[in-house]
Amino acid sequence: MRVSSGMIFDAGISGMNRQTASLLHSQQQLSSGQRILRPSDDPVAAARALEVTQASDVVARFKQNQDAATSALGIEEAQLTGAGDVLARARELAIKGGNTTLSATGRKAIATELRASFDQLLGIANATDGDGQHIFAGFMGATTPFSGAVDNILAGNEILYQGDDGQRKLQVSPGSSVPVADSGSDVFQRIRNGNGYFATDYAAGNTGTGIITSGTVTNPAAWAAASTKNVAVQFTVAAGITTYDLVDTVSGNSLLTGGAAPAPAASQRTFQSGQAIVLSQASPPAFDLGGSVTINGAPANGDSFSIAPSTSQSVFATLANLIGALEAPTGTAAGDARYMNEIGFAVNNLDQASNNILGIRSQVGSRMNELDSLGSAADNLSLQYQQTLSNLQDVDYARTISDLTRTQTALQAAQQSFVKIAQLSLFNYL
Repeated sequence: MRVSSGMIFDAGISGMNRQTASLLHSQQQLSSGQRILRPSDDPVAAARALEVTQASDVVARFKQNQDAATSALGIEEAQLTGAGDVLARARELAIKGGNTTLSATGRKAIATELRASFDQLLGIANATDGDGQHIFAGFMGATTPFSGAVDNILAGNEILYQGDDGQRKLQVSPGSSVPVADSGSDVFQRIRNGNGYFATDYAAGNTGTGIITSGTVTNPAAWAAASTKNVAVQFTVAAGITTYDLVDTVSGNSLLTGGAAPAPAASQRTFQSGQAIVLSQASPPAFDLGGSVTINGAPANGDSFSIAPSTSQSVFATLANLIGALEAPTGTAAGDARYMNEIGFAVNNLDQASNNILGIRSQVGSRMNELDSLGSAADNLSLQYQQTLSNLQDVDYARTISDLTRTQTALQAAQQSFVKIAQLSLFNYL
């Protein structure tokens, strides 16, 4: 084979260029810390690194959603805590207002503070988050959910809710969405009055001093199965003895006898103040509502108290009714009894409202616990992805430095040998 001087020069330059390119590649790996500078360096590892990077980005996005959800729930929890504090103070004032020795001026002062509490609670119900969305408006975050005032409710108009029943959610993992808000109707309106099963009340025409409690249900199954749930306790006073009949207010029949009310005096039960009135009877006609009520004081002849299934009552109506009772004039024994009945109803309904808010808070707490768990899992997964990417992409400094040194030595040898070979010319011997 004939080798020309041009071939020698071309081969030498080509070899030095290859060594220089290899040296540059190793230097770029060391300066970037990346083993794969282009996909062709390791096609399999490059494809795998792309998959891991995309999966890591998804985890990072869910982590952002988790942080946003935690922040939103923290704001809601703070508002619910404030609402609970307002109701706790209102309950204290209601109990204070139940003192029969309290003057009209004292009741007025309590009512004034309760009006401020009403406005404070309304402000909480209309609170917004950091984005200006109303927390308790459902999906209608841009709409102020509640409007109204104490006097509107006392005039017979309920507080107006302009939100909806939607529950805003954020997706915080591939298979999980967490609610980040609750509708105002669930928090402030759908509250069972009475004891949650039935609510008690007094007849407007009562002239005695009877005061009824909220009652208790000891057998929920019996209450649920009872065909009659609307009952009136009607009193008869004769010859100094007070008796009562239990009447189905729908049919008008006596539950004690099964006949038309009122039952004969001999069939009625004897009343004793503070003694439980059991809403059941074993002997025919047998019935069982699964509970009892207690009436204190001295009901007058013809006085009546009602028992009806619980309905939803907003916390605003409860506060307004309490304010109305405190501001209403009293002075007679019957008026004082009505006042004490209203105070008792208010305390009981405030307890129901507080329990409802506590229930919502517990749900918020469970969601935050779920987010904490998901956050820990996301952090662990993110760390695992980073480790995988490091194994796929990061340069092995010891090996690369060794390669760089070897390549540098080879380049120097190529350069020096080229100098020697380049001098092999006949002209050098002429």
